[in-house]
Amino acid sequence: MSGYVLVVDDDPTILRTLRINLRARGHEVECVTNGADALDSTATRRPDLVILDLGLPDMDGVDVLRQLRAGSTVPVVVLSARHDADDKVEALDEGADDYVAKPFGMDELMARVRAAIRRGGMDLPESPTFRTEAFTLDFTSHTATRDGSTLRLTPTEWRLLAELVRHEGKVVPHPVLLRSAWGPAYGQESNYLRVYASQLRRKLEPDPARPRYLLTEPGIGYRLVGDQ
Repeated sequence: MSGYVLVVDDDPTILRTLRINLRARGHEVECVTNGADALDSTATRRPDLVILDLGLPDMDGVDVLRQLRAGSTVPVVVLSARHDADDKVEALDEGADDYVAKPFGMDELMARVRAAIRRGGMDLPESPTFRTEAFTLDFTSHTATRDGSTLRLTPTEWRLLAELVRHEGKVVPHPVLLRSAWGPAYGQESNYLRVYASQLRRKLEPDPARPRYLLTEPGIGYRLVGDQ
């Protein structure tokens, strides 16, 4: 599956390597070296995927990601030399679809690129609207409201919620949720789900410390329930 890929990195060696490998796989590639050019480029033409370094010369990559997510659902794969768990959590929390640490294997990165582009669309649940006393999710229009106010959900959050709504009231195992949100290469990264469950509860639950709708089944998975 090919597409238009924007690569944002200030390392000329990485830019050259990614350009060669992406073009060899049929992708159209644009490379920029700073955050301002990345934002200008995405405003001019929406890419099918952004590969984003966090250590940019003019602004932090997380700030670029935050500004992208303010108006775009384009899939974003972070490619960064930052290995701390807090950096990964922050990037995922701001809406990154995936996180690859440098140094990286090219075959693995290309597999994640393919998966992220493929996930650009989302299969709707059988019932496209999920309503509770606290919030409403409309999967057709990708709009979410809580107490009458509009919520901003990331593409990954929508994919997780879509899978949970498909199995409303039932436990969805960790591997199923991971594959639905991040693709077939995933199945063991339950820490990703903890991050997203926490941020979804902050957005949806009346009392995130005592969740009423998004429930954890320890060691197994999560389930989404309606009003009792």
